Amino acid sequence: MLVLFGILVILASVILGLIVLVQNPKGGGLSGTFGGVGNQLMGVKQTTDVLEKGTWVFGGIVGILCILSPAFIPKTGGSSSKADELINNASGTAPVRQAPATQQLPGTTPPDSPRN
Repeated sequence: MLVLFGILVILASVILGLIVLVQNPKGGGLSGTFGGVGNQLMGVKQTTDVLEKGTWVFGGIVGILCILSPAFIPKTGGSSSKADELINNASGTAPVRQAPATQQLPGTTPPDSPRN
């Protein structure tokens, strides 16, 4: 489910970016790009209204999807990733550390051997 939310957020973000890039900050925008064709079809005022509404709609969609997506994160008791699983499995199989061997001097008996 998170993959679906991720794809939807990316798609809505790309569309939102395209809508913002089509707008001209000085008011020309899409209607000025087509050399008057926009004026004949929708009019200058309606073109900017459509782009502004699209900006708000897709901005809202991105925001809502980002807020809702954490609700679909699985809350199971198991490991959330393979790395966590490996760490949990390896913790019980740690190697045992051994004390370093002591050297025996010539003519002495080792400390563990019985004395005669």
